[in-house]
Amino acid sequence: MIAAIVAVVLLAAFTVAGVLMLREHTGAYFRLSDQLAMIGIGLFLAAGALWFARPRVRAGEGGVEVRNMVGTRHFPWTDVRGVSFPDGAPWARLELADDEYVPLVAVQAIDGERAVTAMRTLRRFRREAGERAGSA
Repeated sequence: MIAAIVAVVLLAAFTVAGVLMLREHTGAYFRLSDQLAMIGIGLFLAAGALWFARPRVRAGEGGVEVRNMVGTRHFPWTDVRGVSFPDGAPWARLELADDEYVPLVAVQAIDGERAVTAMRTLRRFRREAGERAGSA
């Protein structure tokens, strides 16, 4: 939500600045291309701000899909050894075999109760997947 607000503010500020770049009364001569470039910079920065809203975690019976800033990966529950939130860490992580881990940027400490709910849900899915595998 914060990323969307920042994107709107950036776009609005650069659009206003572009429109207010009058060709007269400023002491400088700005062309239409300068005004459009200013708005284009605002679009570029707004898109950059929205990039921070990209991370996502989807969990289901078959595993967990993690989309961080770059790339999306799917992990079956059989590959996931645990879901943790280390003390002082900014976000949660999936613990995999061979002491590897994958950051879950979508589950951040700053989110408070939402992060707690997300961790409980992920752990429940993992536990249920283990129970299904054990009964099969």
